[in-house]
Amino acid sequence: MITGTTAGDTAELDSGSRQLTRVLVLFSLSGGLDPRGPSLGSLVERFDFGRFALHLKSSAAVLPVPVLVEDVAPGELRLPHGDRGLALDTAEFAVLATPRGDITLVLDCEFAGPTPPDALAAWLADTCFDRDLITLGGRPLLDVLGERLAPPEPLAFGHNVHQLVFPGGELREELLGVDAARQSAVLNEIVYRGRMATAEPPHLRNHGATLSAHGRGVSVHAGWAEHVENGLTLVAIGIISALAVLQRTRLAAFETMRANEQAAASSPYEIRSLISQLSAGVNELQLDLAFGVEAYVDSLLIPDMVMEAFQSSLRDAFGIRDSLDNSARMVERLTSVISARSAALDAELSERDDRRDRTVSVLVAIATLIALPPTLLLAFFGVNATTVNTHRSIFDAHYLPAYLLAWVPFLVLAAIGYVRMIRTGRRSGSLLTPAAPISAQRPPSGS
Repeated sequence: MITGTTAGDTAELDSGSRQLTRVLVLFSLSGGLDPRGPSLGSLVERFDFGRFALHLKSSAAVLPVPVLVEDVAPGELRLPHGDRGLALDTAEFAVLATPRGDITLVLDCEFAGPTPPDALAAWLADTCFDRDLITLGGRPLLDVLGERLAPPEPLAFGHNVHQLVFPGGELREELLGVDAARQSAVLNEIVYRGRMATAEPPHLRNHGATLSAHGRGVSVHAGWAEHVENGLTLVAIGIISALAVLQRTRLAAFETMRANEQAAASSPYEIRSLISQLSAGVNELQLDLAFGVEAYVDSLLIPDMVMEAFQSSLRDAFGIRDSLDNSARMVERLTSVISARSAALDAELSERDDRRDRTVSVLVAIATLIALPPTLLLAFFGVNATTVNTHRSIFDAHYLPAYLLAWVPFLVLAAIGYVRMIRTGRRSGSLLTPAAPISAQRPPSGS
């Protein structure tokens, strides 16, 4: 295994000749699969990664795993606008699931015969912009996949697509030829359909042997061996999956913010339940950012110059680093707001308990004082006085003034205490007021 090689050595070791043009289309899919579900083994066991295999075996725990891999008869795969004059030689699709349950669909095609740049660009445009209309055996592609995977919710195409083109035959010779102007024209035709220039990562061009260039949605890699093609594909899968997770995380962060602002809690118990739900949601966002994004946007998986160069350039094209930093700050703000609300709840409950304790203490003290009239009343009935008629019952109306004098003050005190305790329990206005919007939170100094 060789790592950290120079551009020339890498091209010499990893370059190869290809007769048929190969195109891999990567689709992010919404929804998710249970990561504990059955898989078809590891990626290394299913696909050829050559000298990168040892790196990938050591990182198998964080890599996506294939859950469905099938060959497709070329005649069964149909695009909405036809084949654009290109004849499929072989086709295969693979569904990959990350440890967090995110799904990527990989469509691997090889074309028989010539692949003119304009026809190839049209085919790429159809598989990107009209991907919902792709059919397999006369049925929508995702309906077929849904039946075979049985996901918990229906599959749908996400917003992210990346297409890797590995030219063969005449197209390869054209791209690796000496005519630089023709090279540029062909690359722009395939990558952007001639509308703008392409990006060429450093260390990925060796004149006459290898060439790599890309935009946001299409990359072209000519002259590489198959194991390098698979490695570049895995890098692109990681970037596409990370971008899909970032977009989902951003939307989930906004939903959590709205739930915090619009919560209609009416008791401390409901507020505690709300805080618990918000905290659980924020924890999931943090896990998504860590294990669904950060794990796939650095060079640790395949520490090789070719892979690092492509990953870095593609990552910059998508702006993943800035998006990751911004999303992480949003989650931090949410965490701060939830922590502040929890602290406010604890402080308010403590203050309420203190008020209740003071009320009870005052009531006990006053009750002790007004216990004197009942004591005197009992003493009055217990003595042998002329005012106590032995022939009258203790409940006779004759003694009503004595009873009123003894018990009315105590009953009034009990009523006042009850009202005070009820008001103390309801004095939680600050708890029921939604937290200030996230935009109103002042960031800490230095952020």
